[in-house]
Amino acid sequence: MDFSLIRVDSRLVHGQIIETWLPFLKATRIVVVNDEVAGSFFRETVIRMAVPREVEVLIYGVDEFGHTEMTLHDENVRTIVLFSGVNDVARAWEAGFRFKTLNIGNLYSEKCKLQCSTSVCLADEDIAHACFLLDSGVRVELRSIPGDRTVDFRDLLGSRQG
Repeated sequence: MDFSLIRVDSRLVHGQIIETWLPFLKATRIVVVNDEVAGSFFRETVIRMAVPREVEVLIYGVDEFGHTEMTLHDENVRTIVLFSGVNDVARAWEAGFRFKTLNIGNLYSEKCKLQCSTSVCLADEDIAHACFLLDSGVRVELRSIPGDRTVDFRDLLGSRQG
């Protein structure tokens, strides 16, 4: 599987994904990994309607995705995988989903402990899950759209501790 982008975005599928990331990556598949969407015919339908017809859409619950054969296949399909929270990414990792880089593009918590950018504000739990992924060998970066400067999450942690 060519996982072109593994992204945390609380909005899941929206304009930034459709208008910037899809064309930039030349992706032909979007995988939404979210328990609520996977359990809601209405939300799943809305997401499918938002995505261009030529782009395949797959929707999984978090645990289901971590165990699916899809994560093991070596297909040549450029794929964007979307999670709504870092906690779900950590759950998928624990269930067997492996990847090298995580992009955090949009995430806001009312319990904000670390304001990373205008679109990323992390709670203690988000930071802990991101650190778990870092310790597992995943590069965690922040970037809303392809043209933005990439910020390494380790750099943000360093400034927080200093």
